[in-house]
Amino acid sequence: MSITVTGKIERRNLGTGAWALVSDDGVTYEILRGADKDLLKDGQKAKVKGLVREDVMTMAMIGPVLEVNSFELLSS
Repeated sequence: MSITVTGKIERRNLGTGAWALVSDDGVTYEILRGADKDLLKDGQKAKVKGLVREDVMTMAMIGPVLEVNSFELLSS
């Protein structure tokens, strides 16, 4: 399922670590490994377009897995 989500990037210290996007409405998405390093900065706000991957499982299991297709950094 393709979606656009606005929220805050968070680093989660579970296992080997995971990156999350916590949407403005409180939903936590786990960012699939391989996302652009410019996006992966704890605390920054972003608008992310991507695909929710229902065929992928992760060790962190913090929420639906989001494969990032594009993003726009927003001012806090």
